[in-house]
Amino acid sequence: MVKIRLKRMGAKKRPFYRLVVADSRSPRDGRFIELLGYYDPLTEPAKVQVDVDKVHEWMRKGARPSDAARALLVREGILAKVPRVFTPAPGGEPTAAAGSETPGASEEVDAVDTEPAVEDEPAGEEETGS
Repeated sequence: MVKIRLKRMGAKKRPFYRLVVADSRSPRDGRFIELLGYYDPLTEPAKVQVDVDKVHEWMRKGARPSDAARALLVREGILAKVPRVFTPAPGGEPTAAAGSETPGASEEVDAVDTEPAVEDEPAGEEETGS
C-alpha cells in the first residue's frame, strides 16, 4: 500500500518534515517515491508548502494519508475534513460512538434544583460581639 506521510528531517530537537509518498513497508525516514512538499513547525506561523496537484494525483491512484499528514492537509484546506466512521462490533449492537442512544437515554431525567444551596446557621446559637 502506498502512503502519504511525513518524513522527519532536521537536527535533534529542531524538527523539519517533508511530505512524501512512500511504500507503507519502508521506514519512516527511509526511501520514498516522490516528494510532495514540506512542513516547518518551528517558524511562527508554521511554514507549509504542498504541491496540491501531486497530492490529488496520488490520492486518485490509491495513496492513503497517515493521520498526521491528513491533519496537515485538512488544516491547509487541501482535503475536506471527513468525520471518522465507527463500525459496530461484530455480532453486537452498535456502540454509542456509532450514533445510537444508550438504553434509558430517552427517559426524562428528574429536575434538579438549580438554586445554590445556602447553609443556615443553627437557630440556637447567635454570634456575639465579644
